[in-house]
Amino acid sequence: MKYKVDNGEYPTGEDAVDPKRVKYLKLISKLATFTCIAMYVSYIPQIIDNFTGNPVSPLQPLVAMINGILWTGYGWFKTYKDWPVIISNVPGVIFGFITVLTVYVH
Repeated sequence: MKYKVDNGEYPTGEDAVDPKRVKYLKLISKLATFTCIAMYVSYIPQIIDNFTGNPVSPLQPLVAMINGILWTGYGWFKTYKDWPVIISNVPGVIFGFITVLTVYVH
């Protein structure tokens, strides 16, 4: 099966999508991607706490890492790659893993 990347083209003619809706969806996609990345980057203070001898619970970052793996896989294996989902969840995999790792290795 050949996978395609969503190139942002929407149906025209009878099946046309309202341009305002397209603009709105692209804006929401960018905002959601940004806030998801910000959520995962917020693990940096916990990583710092782990290195300073005040380890945090590994449960939440572990679950966030698993969640990031699942959503990244979902976005990657769709017929049309869902780049906002992929881009926004890869940091969850990385920062979740680093946070869990630094709980035990510091």
